[in-house]
Amino acid sequence: MFEWFISFRYLRAKHRQGFISLISLISVAGITLGVIALIVVLAVYSGFTDGFRDQILGVNSQIIVQHIGGPINDYELIREKVLTADGVKGATPYLYAQTLLSSATGGSGIVLRGMDPTTAGDVVDLSQKMIKGNVTDLIENKATRLPVPNIILGKDLARDLGVTVGDKVRLISPSGPLTPMGVIPKIKTCRVSGIFEIGNPQYDAALAYMNLYEVQNFLEIGNVVHGIEVSVNRKDLNRADIIAKRIVAKLGAGFVAKDWMAMNHNIYAALKLEKIGLFICLALIILVAALNIISALIMLVMEKGRDIAILKSMGATSGSIMKIFFFQGLIIAISGTILGVLGGLGLCDLLARYKFIKLPAGVYPMSTLPVKVLPSDVTIVAVSAIIITLTATLYPSWKASKVKPAEVLS
Repeated sequence: MFEWFISFRYLRAKHRQGFISLISLISVAGITLGVIALIVVLAVYSGFTDGFRDQILGVNSQIIVQHIGGPINDYELIREKVLTADGVKGATPYLYAQTLLSSATGGSGIVLRGMDPTTAGDVVDLSQKMIKGNVTDLIENKATRLPVPNIILGKDLARDLGVTVGDKVRLISPSGPLTPMGVIPKIKTCRVSGIFEIGNPQYDAALAYMNLYEVQNFLEIGNVVHGIEVSVNRKDLNRADIIAKRIVAKLGAGFVAKDWMAMNHNIYAALKLEKIGLFICLALIILVAALNIISALIMLVMEKGRDIAILKSMGATSGSIMKIFFFQGLIIAISGTILGVLGGLGLCDLLARYKFIKLPAGVYPMSTLPVKVLPSDVTIVAVSAIIITLTATLYPSWKASKVKPAEVLS
């Protein structure tokens, strides 16, 4: 088409007003920088989101199954049924209790978690977080139980209590027997067999693990659990709500299943809103470049008014004239977007490969700047850049199509 030919010719030609060419270059550079900024920021944001998600799911399951009426009695049977649901990777029973833990140098309120170490490995990756000891130290034979059961503590909790592997601590339950003198707390001595580090003070300073049977015995609640923790395959993490519904369908009335997205809804809703806000703010860079395109094309229309009049006199329609300038904007948009995508992906690759940006220890769940490029983000950025730029070319193109040959050539 001759419209493409003339568009390329106008872009390559030297203008009487060199300022037009400069504005066009600035426009391409603006689009390029805007696209690079958007891709890198969204990739870093996705990396942080995944980091926080992995931190949350490091010691928590993707789905929790509970009985509406309270503790679950026949939990082994329930666990077997849960495993038959499509999409379930693993399942393990759990107990939670708020209690006190003391040592020779201090004490602290903790959340005590009873776990079955033989099945918990399929649900939580606590073994990957151990810095001392091993999760298998919690495996005990009911017939030959140790007089002093093992307990695993968070790194910050062990530091606050001044204990390490091999030291003794005391569990204190405020719900002991009631006597005329008041409630007598139940005390149980335990041996620290391991220390873990999640990277989140919420867990490292207030969480402890013991064998499920030992927690049942300490709480004197019998052979019951509070629920079943369930894991799914990593590729199904965002479909955990669907799998939760399948589990409830398998178990029938009286059971509920909560997925990790529902349990952390506020956090992820806030992260999603912040991501949208960042996208809008950085898209303004592309919008500024689009305004430069409007200026460049309007000045070009004024400069090429005589050429437009001649083309119309030779039979070119208003639609053809509009296409000539619209195609110029399209060329600028595609050029800037392609350069921006290549630059953004290249910068993300450098950040991910060399990890030269360090993060403060103890503040974030990762030590270096996380980068995760999502194809959907790149596609949205590229399409948005092109749409914004092409929208900016509509008015100058329409203005060029309204040039009247008789007035210009007279």
